Amino acid sequence: MKILVVAATRAELAGCCTVFELAEGNFIETPHFDLLITGVGMTATAFAMGQHLSAAGQYKLVINLGIAGCFDREIPLGSLVNIVSDEFSELGAENKDEFLTIDELGFGTGKYNGKAIPSSANLPALLPGLPEVNGITVNKVHGNKESIQVITNRLHPVTESMEGAAVFYCCTQLNIPCIQVRSISNYVEERNRDNWKIGLAIKNLNDWAIKFLTNS
Repeated sequence: MKILVVAATRAELAGCCTVFELAEGNFIETPHFDLLITGVGMTATAFAMGQHLSAAGQYKLVINLGIAGCFDREIPLGSLVNIVSDEFSELGAENKDEFLTIDELGFGTGKYNGKAIPSSANLPALLPGLPEVNGITVNKVHGNKESIQVITNRLHPVTESMEGAAVFYCCTQLNIPCIQVRSISNYVEERNRDNWKIGLAIKNLNDWAIKFLTNS
């Protein structure tokens, strides 16, 4: 069985696309792994994964790759992290000054973990060197001091992205082992593009991904 690599945009995996000489398109097959480009956001990601996985054969692993914002300034920009749990942070209801999660409302689960990788998957030992962190998945990235403080106090996240929890959700539903590796492109703060290190984050992400996929 192969690995399915999932990314929101092709730009985030530009280095991999060059090294592995991947064709254009949103779904590319190779002998050892497939690449699925979902589009940005949890809705696009859930649709693309649901459509693909319902028609495709079984994968030994799904790996979600991309960049992320970081709440923890002790983590240098450009660093890679292994996001082991991810939560739909906006999924729930407001009750005056209180936020009720979908779990508390009794309508489901908002937090998902990466599915365990069986030893039979025979994967390179590149994950243990990455810090394990908790993330949130959002429709609206944080860029306001008050909202940043509120979400930090409520969930204590380390990263935020717009797709991660959707990937974990799909893999949980289909019982497919899944990991999420992201490179930190910016700190979560008032929006300031001058502080972003997207180029560095993408380079480091691709360097890691090329090693991982080459040895898988």
